[in-house]
Amino acid sequence: MPHVGAPLKRLDDPRLLTGRGRYVDDITLPRMVHVAFVRSPHAHATVECVDVDAARRSPGVVAILTGADTARLCKPYRGILQHYRGMKTGAMLPLAVERVRCVGEPVVGIAAETAAAAHDAMAGVSVTYAPLPAALTPDSATAPLIHPELGDNLIYETRLSGGDPDAAFAAAPSVFKRRFTTGRHTGVPMEPRGLVADFEPATRALTVWISTQVPHMMQAVLAGLFGLPEHRVRVIAPDVGGSFGIKIHVYQDDLAAVALAIVLGRPVKSVGPYSAYPRSSVVEGGQVLRLLPGPYRVRHYDGSLRVVAQNKVITSQYRAVGHPVATAVTESMLDLIARDLHLDPAEVRRRNLIRPQELPYTSATGNVYDSGSYHAALERLLEAAKYDDLRRQQAAARAQGRHVGIGLSCFIELTGPGAQFYGVGGAPISGQDGATLRLEPSGAVTALVGVTDQGQGTPTAFAQIIADELGIAPEAVAVRSGDTALMPYGGGTWASRGTPIGGSATLLAARALGEKIRRAAATLLEAHPDDLRLANGRVSVSGAPDRGLTLADLARTVHFRSTELKGLEPSLDATVHFTNAQPWTFTNGAHLAVVEIDVDSGRVRILRYVAVDDCGRIVNPALVEGQIAGGIAQGLGGALMEHCAYDDAGQPLCGTLMDYAVPTAADVPPLELHHLETPAPSIAGGYKGAGEAGTTGAPAAILNAVNDALAPLGAAITDQPITPERVVNALRESGRG
Repeated sequence: MPHVGAPLKRLDDPRLLTGRGRYVDDITLPRMVHVAFVRSPHAHATVECVDVDAARRSPGVVAILTGADTARLCKPYRGILQHYRGMKTGAMLPLAVERVRCVGEPVVGIAAETAAAAHDAMAGVSVTYAPLPAALTPDSATAPLIHPELGDNLIYETRLSGGDPDAAFAAAPSVFKRRFTTGRHTGVPMEPRGLVADFEPATRALTVWISTQVPHMMQAVLAGLFGLPEHRVRVIAPDVGGSFGIKIHVYQDDLAAVALAIVLGRPVKSVGPYSAYPRSSVVEGGQVLRLLPGPYRVRHYDGSLRVVAQNKVITSQYRAVGHPVATAVTESMLDLIARDLHLDPAEVRRRNLIRPQELPYTSATGNVYDSGSYHAALERLLEAAKYDDLRRQQAAARAQGRHVGIGLSCFIELTGPGAQFYGVGGAPISGQDGATLRLEPSGAVTALVGVTDQGQGTPTAFAQIIADELGIAPEAVAVRSGDTALMPYGGGTWASRGTPIGGSATLLAARALGEKIRRAAATLLEAHPDDLRLANGRVSVSGAPDRGLTLADLARTVHFRSTELKGLEPSLDATVHFTNAQPWTFTNGAHLAVVEIDVDSGRVRILRYVAVDDCGRIVNPALVEGQIAGGIAQGLGGALMEHCAYDDAGQPLCGTLMDYAVPTAADVPPLELHHLETPAPSIAGGYKGAGEAGTTGAPAAILNAVNDALAPLGAAITDQPITPERVVNALRESGRG
């Protein structure tokens, strides 16, 4: 029975659930010190004076670094992608020099024998600031200047068009115009960011254990910024307790901790607390611009993008970069059209979705949709949800005075990107991934892979792929990742690339190892390799199962008695690297939400949620459902509650999880999840990504459901999160509140 396609439980779960995981904070090294940071209380200010004398005398303190100290150790860095023409950004250093540009920017780093001693010493640091006006809105493109050397705060601007939009607007019987806003929200993984850095002065070797998605990228960045030979920098990602995009970046405090390790020549630990790095970036803006046509036959398009720097904390990528914003806008506009034409929202989508015979389809923004099940996903959704019955139930509820709404969302998800995503822009983020497989003398297989595991179950999925190719049990496969000194070079985990890219490399490496096994067995069994099959932990002659060897017997012969191979290379390992020859492959889906609104309090309650997703060939349905469900929960949070709010002085108002609302189990309804499988033509295993679909589809479905509930009252909402306050205000503005 094939293992691919089976809902196998994650092989690592017993270890993690019994508290035997090894995360960054579990790492303790001899002579290790702990770091704490004095951070800016101002959104924008010049640093007039930094006095650390009292802190140096604090018990347990072993070193203190200021911005000037780290500037001598670390090069300034800028996050620029060259293929985003005109993109610019100010230089950053591990600790602020002369000016702070957001509340929370690190100014002084303190290393002490214990974490408590480091935090106590912070009270001995005196920093004199001269506050400056802060840029706090997207309208602050020219003043006040955040980086004076750049001339303005406009860090990127572009325009993208296709077809003849002017003629299309001129001929249109109706034109709709709406303004949408999306809240700044952040990933909240169970494990906060953290690292342990250890520097060996004699060999100038740096080892960093870090909770990261991209070990090889961090290796290249650290080597470049600190002037170290790249082969002398080793980055290890141990168990990682979630990431959601925020652990793909280079943060100032991480670099400051590394600088302390280099100065001291002893290990330095920096862990947590939780940090709010809101979604938003040039990359996200570019994604929104390119994804706005969605899965529809939009021939005429004109879009412009302006990205403006502000005096708020540095931003990060967040699960489904740009997709939820683009999908919410497009899907909301489709519902406006449906109401104007007195058509059912499902019918409007049927008439405009890309048809199967049109694939591959080039969108007006230049994206090539390689494959998909756009119509099939919608029809499967309507059938699974019993859509017609839902509409009848909604009518009955409205007759009783209840405010029930139904929202649809059809979407695409860019997954499995190749080098065209970051590599061509000069970023040291690999677009390929590698896998090395080795048959051990025991007959088990060790797999070394470049893709890291953030808790999504990648090792289990890869073990299933290997098991099917080599005819062994998944339990006989050990998948290892996260160490730049041992693993094949790879890009890590981002943009739903783990299974499409890493899984394909693993599949091809398993096939290559299978060929080596067959060649060795053919010599020992005096058979032709093409006549041998791998099954049940054995290699045997087709049609003569008694004429064969166990993989353990074969491996022991190759490893220990290689003379029996009669000159054949005694090798039972294989390494394969894979990249998507196309820019990316597209996942698609269709979601439906049913909500009820309490018009007095403005509270939105989700009554039902149904999802249909097509992520190509499914390796493990249980893992896919976990990804979809988790993504929907995060999308729900962004739609209804999550928001990194600031006051008029640039002070964050959600400094703790008491202030920043995330969904609880009580907020997420039972999820009805369904799947289609349309293989990706450019991916070796036909796999597509699944990690970001839920986050993409949920906000749009919920926003449309809320507006469907409000429509009879003449109210509408275009701002997320859809808080009770916003619902009440919308009703008041419509005259019904």
